[in-house]
Amino acid sequence: MKRTRFMLARLAQGIGALLVIAIVNFLLIRAAPGDPVSVLAGEAGASDAQFVAQLRSQFGLDKPLPQQLATYVGKVVQLDLGFSYRQQQPVLTLIADRLPATLLLTGTAFVLSLLLGITLGALSARHAGSWVDRAISIVSLVFYATPLYWLALMAVLLFTVQLQWLPGFGYTTVGAGLGGAALVLDIARHLVLPALTLALFYMAVYARMTRATMLEVMQMDFVKTARAKGVRPGRILRAHVLRNALLPVVTLAGIQAGGMIGGAVLTETVFAWPGIGRLMFDALLQRDYNLLLGAFLVTATLAVLFNLITDLVYTLVDPRIELT
Repeated sequence: MKRTRFMLARLAQGIGALLVIAIVNFLLIRAAPGDPVSVLAGEAGASDAQFVAQLRSQFGLDKPLPQQLATYVGKVVQLDLGFSYRQQQPVLTLIADRLPATLLLTGTAFVLSLLLGITLGALSARHAGSWVDRAISIVSLVFYATPLYWLALMAVLLFTVQLQWLPGFGYTTVGAGLGGAALVLDIARHLVLPALTLALFYMAVYARMTRATMLEVMQMDFVKTARAKGVRPGRILRAHVLRNALLPVVTLAGIQAGGMIGGAVLTETVFAWPGIGRLMFDALLQRDYNLLLGAFLVTATLAVLFNLITDLVYTLVDPRIELT
């Protein structure tokens, strides 16, 4: 019951945060130079003032900014994200079509980064000061410092162009007409490079965090007591050190899980992955306000959801934490 009240309180805070985010995003996008009417009129080759005024009236851009904001917030509350100027489809439909691909990419990258990061961090802490520790630290630093887009391009050049092991672009093989297990395998092959590219940066962060927290926990009194009682080193590492060291890693992972979706924009663009990140990039170039705002709001919603899950996991990892 106490955990339920705790999660409901966090949910209420998340909904309030989403309303604030929606308002701030609306104002920031409206403050940016350019608008969809200018883009559409330019593409149509029409500069007639009457035509431009007609477009502004059609999209509701001729109304005062406070009235536009009130209309937008009212629709958001009703789960109506509006209509895409450019795509001529409901924003929610466009996002729903692209969101599964992004969730597949970021979910795979998130799991890989956690597994690799925690494993390498634990290995580094266990062999602190050895060549293993130094090698893992150097590799983590290299991946942390390397720009994501450069890593993606190098992966395409090496594994697609040179070695021809993996496809470098798209979600599936165009025109292959695959189905069933063959389609799943084809998607998995296309997923390898973008997922690994996105995972390597976060893997480096989790490895460094796991190593640092494990070394700190190893110096605590309860670990020294377990050693004095003759508990096996492997059991001390798993049951005492790693479990307590995971708490900061879980917190960091929960925060970065939502940001990973926004960070997928570069990855999806380089690998032509048809996800929401690529959709946001195209909407920005086309000044498609409603689509851009909808994509921002959905990514913010996912970030809030991941934070709620993190709060829940945090209490499950360590039941001693007070639920307040």
